[in-house]
Amino acid sequence: MDRRRVLAGAAALSTLSVIEPGAAMTREVGKAATPLRILILGGTGFIGPHEVDYALARGHSLTLFNRGRSPHAWPAPVEELVGDRSTGDLKSLEGREWDVCIDNPTTFPFWVRDAGRVLAGKVGRYIFVSTISVYRDNDQPGADETAALASYAGDDPLGETPASQAQGHAALYGPYKALSEAQAQIWFPGRTAIVRPGLIVGPGDQTDRFTFWPARLARGGQVAAPGSGTDPVQYIDARDLAGWIIRLAEARARGVFNATGPARPLTMTSFLEDTSDGVGGRPSLVWIPAAFLEHQKVEPWTDMPVWVPGVGETAGFARRDIARALAAGLTFRPLTTTASDTLAWFRTLPAARQSKLRSGLSAEREAALLAAWRSTPSSEG
Repeated sequence: MDRRRVLAGAAALSTLSVIEPGAAMTREVGKAATPLRILILGGTGFIGPHEVDYALARGHSLTLFNRGRSPHAWPAPVEELVGDRSTGDLKSLEGREWDVCIDNPTTFPFWVRDAGRVLAGKVGRYIFVSTISVYRDNDQPGADETAALASYAGDDPLGETPASQAQGHAALYGPYKALSEAQAQIWFPGRTAIVRPGLIVGPGDQTDRFTFWPARLARGGQVAAPGSGTDPVQYIDARDLAGWIIRLAEARARGVFNATGPARPLTMTSFLEDTSDGVGGRPSLVWIPAAFLEHQKVEPWTDMPVWVPGVGETAGFARRDIARALAAGLTFRPLTTTASDTLAWFRTLPAARQSKLRSGLSAEREAALLAAWRSTPSSEG
């Protein structure tokens, strides 16, 4: 396994109900003590709609800035400004002021620089949504936000654009985000909160990196499970992340936060059992050692979503310290709820989309893997 490539892949005044995508019931959200004017760069991707719904429920005023290509029906009025950060078109932001800006979708460092040129002095707080992938190394369990970051080896980091680099270039994802964090600190010194999420999951996730498991476990039967079951797992429900980001804005928070979970260590065994409980599945888990998976060219994270071996250079990947985020109010809903809601959402998608998951083993490849494992003497133990 090319592990390097794999790694590159948290004062109510009144209440109202928020209906969350895929949720079985409404959840009461208290009004914020002080309404804010919030600008969200993006807002129509994965976590953005959850941020909008939560912020509206809290009584805030919302402005979204994006290319206008993914219209949404919001539960209350939302101002929408059209522009394109990839081409430097930020004209619709000029001459405006907000209490806080939440930057969700940044891919290249120049996006933050350009936003800084327009918004510096115009927003009270800047929240930059980064990634756990900014870290240089993943071999130390319990590493916190002070760990060394990935470095950029090119000549001109602010010259990197969609034209000069293919978007989604896995090897540059972490370095670009680290450089973007630095730009946020330059343009909004002392007023920046940097949020580094781990694997983001839940209703609306189009990558299927988590959705694979609720869908597969619900079918039951023999299920190929990676490793020994003792490897660690970290993830965060997009709704928990989104609500916490809004609360960070309300608290005028600043600093850097690892934003993943749950609050206590979770093993792959518990992850699969809780997910199965959430979707009502009755699978028979067949644990297949990492060495055998490697021999069969079964990749962690992609072929076996969520899972990364908890040893060697990936020993700390799913053991990041989250004490700062917990102290700042990050909370988590049960995994059973996330699994149930995600499967309910997934089943609303077209049949063709459900038939071809974008992550995880196909049924045919899983069957072949199970057959290969059963044919080895080791499987008898």
